[in-house]
Parts: sequence; C-alpha cells; structure tokens
Amino acid sequence: MIFHETKLKGSFIIEPEKREDSRGYFARMWCQEEFKAHGLNPNLVQCSISFNSTIGTLRGMHFQLSPHEEAKLVRCTQGAIYDVIIDLRQHSPTVKLWIGETLTCENHKMMYVPEGFAHGFQTLEPNTEVFYQISDSYVPDCASGVRWNDPAFGIEWPSIHSRVMSSRDQNYSDCVL
Repeated sequence: MIFHETKLKGSFIIEPEKREDSRGYFARMWCQEEFKAHGLNPNLVQCSISFNSTIGTLRGMHFQLSPHEEAKLVRCTQGAIYDVIIDLRQHSPTVKLWIGETLTCENHKMMYVPEGFAHGFQTLEPNTEVFYQISDSYVPDCASGVRWNDPAFGIEWPSIHSRVMSSRDQNYSDCVL
C-alpha cells in the first residue's frame, strides 16, 4: 500500500500497490502492520456499508464523541464520492481545516480518517456504495456532527443540481470550537 499523508496531520490517502499479470491484478487493501508502521490506529471492530441510490446524496459531517471517538478507513466500492474530512482536534495546528478527495471504484483510493475528525461525502454517481472499516463500535449517545456547509470550514462541495440529505445532517449546528 502507498500512504500519502495529507496536510491534516495523521490523515492519509492510501492507494493499493497493484501486482499485475495476465490474469489482472492483486492488491492489499488492509495490513495491520503497515498501519502500525505509519502510526495509524490498526484496531478494527466494525465494518459498514452505505448504499446511495441518488447522485448528490450528502452524508455528514459525522463523528463520535469521547470516549468512543473512532478512526475510519473509507473506500468507494461502487460509483464515486467526494470524500471530506475536517480536523476538529482543538489543539491541532490544522483545527477547522478540511480536505476533500474523489474516491471511486476505479481508482481504489482510501481515506484514513483519524479520531477527532468529522467525516462526510457527496455521491458523484447514482448507485454508489461506500465501505467503512471503523476502530470503535457505534454508540448512538456519542454520535454527533457539524453542519456540512458551516462557513467556519468553507468546504467546497462539487456542484450538483440537487442534494439529498437526512434532516439530521441538514440541521447540525455550526462549529463551536
């Protein structure tokens, strides 16, 4: 695997290192030892998928509160998404900064989201599936989020004719950091 640290310390875009031959290719998508070597949380306790039938579906910006903060490894297994993370770590030099990356089933890129970050995405194609590997169990009482278009972050989402969002995601508060 090829690890590219982003401008937000501790977050990575990870690409598979393909071994190709006449049959196609083979690539490792997860390796506990490689994650440890890069200082990433190697503990996985849950895997989840999100299926999104409509282009422009926006999910986020989600995180879990302490003591159940979670790291995530996010990959698009069908379709395409614009994946966004925000650094919410109060003492981080990049607090309130965000990055976005296009993840597709063709490019096989993954986003590593450290604890203390909010995560969300917008679908770029219909019938998009997103696969998550997560370091802590989902605890509903610790589930939280910030508003997807909070001006404190200035996220530049792809222009889509119409967005599909849950009322919860539409009504998160602005950031109070």
